[in-house]
Amino acid sequence: MLKSTILVLAAVLVLSGCESDRGTKQTGGALVGAVVGGLLGSQIGGGTGKLATTAAGTLLGAYLGSEAGKSLDRADRVYAERAAQQGLESKRSGTPSKWVNPDTGHSGAITPLNTYRSGDGLHCRDYEQAITVDSRLETARGTACRQSDGTWRIVNNR
Repeated sequence: MLKSTILVLAAVLVLSGCESDRGTKQTGGALVGAVVGGLLGSQIGGGTGKLATTAAGTLLGAYLGSEAGKSLDRADRVYAERAAQQGLESKRSGTPSKWVNPDTGHSGAITPLNTYRSGDGLHCRDYEQAITVDSRLETARGTACRQSDGTWRIVNNR
């Protein structure tokens, strides 16, 4: 039983490792979690109680695995946020601040375009942002203003 459990788990992990887009990562995480949760749940209880713990383990594992799959893309956002804060704070207009997530291969850049003081007295910068995910390039323009705590907040995205 333990050998077959390990083989099934290894196969699921290998297959889910081949997936690349956000939805597939979340689905793959749910699949891995369901298998692991179901296997763990099947080791608890006996008779009809064993069926219930297997089902509960599968559902809980699927949920937790799905959440883990989503969190993989949070790392991309962390890289992008760091580049944006650094670029808006210290880069000259026209000079990009680039980022790459080595785990996903996703990348991007934010380029400040214009610096000015808003009517409210805030330091603001227009910017252009480019993000590449799975070989697809998306671009956007917007405006960010420095807040009193020193961070930059997007006030307009177009």
